Amino acid sequence: MRLNNKIIIVTGSTTGIGKAIARRCVKEGAKVMIHGLEIEWAHEVLNEIGKENGAIYIEDLSNEGACERLVEITVKTFGRIDAIVNNAAKVVSSNISTTDTDFLERVFCVNTFSPFMLVKHALPYLTASKGAVLNIGSVNAYSGEPNLLAYSMSKGALMTMTRNLGDTLHRENGVRVNQINPGWVLTETEKKRKNDHGLPEDWYKDLPSVYAPAGRILWPDEIAAAAIYWLSDESGPVSGQVVDIEQHPFIGRNPPKDSSTISPKK
Repeated sequence: MRLNNKIIIVTGSTTGIGKAIARRCVKEGAKVMIHGLEIEWAHEVLNEIGKENGAIYIEDLSNEGACERLVEITVKTFGRIDAIVNNAAKVVSSNISTTDTDFLERVFCVNTFSPFMLVKHALPYLTASKGAVLNIGSVNAYSGEPNLLAYSMSKGALMTMTRNLGDTLHRENGVRVNQINPGWVLTETEKKRKNDHGLPEDWYKDLPSVYAPAGRILWPDEIAAAAIYWLSDESGPVSGQVVDIEQHPFIGRNPPKDSSTISPKK
């Protein structure tokens, strides 16, 4: 098992990609701190992975001191921290007309500031374990959809943070920091999001090939499989890297004029 005996914090792990990563970490031998906002969902995940393999912490990471408390309770529960997966994110629609500084601050607080503060507070423990940080970004970091302005900006900032800390913390603390940018993933939230936008219940079964050359979009378990490499010792000394996980080149690939209005997001 590639993560045998490692202690890993996975934020936003009560659903979607975070839940898939938490489950896969346990299958690879780790114990995980499940984090999210939904206590019922958290207990469902814990029951699935086994109560001996995890613990739960519920709090909005934008709360003052939340990141520090998450670190403290993880160390109190498990004794150390070997890795952090910064997956929790606020996904909200916005454009230049609907975005102001207060809105930006709320989005950045969860998507960018909280990952930074979590690493900052956990750094002594990550240094002791020569651990790893994996940030879950988005292909929207490069530009983003028109109605995901604030979200895309926050993921772009996260990508810059990954490269910066991936260099400095690796050199000075022996801690690797990397990032994966998922493309369009079929999470529970994404299913509902598209339904709320007026698409049929089974919208994901018939997608334009421009967005889904394989005939389908990515599954959370496929993102989780990729995450294990970066959390394990298999990735060796690699740090400060950002890897896109999508089924087509996201940059420089323009959809035809007659393509569907369905569009991707992480």
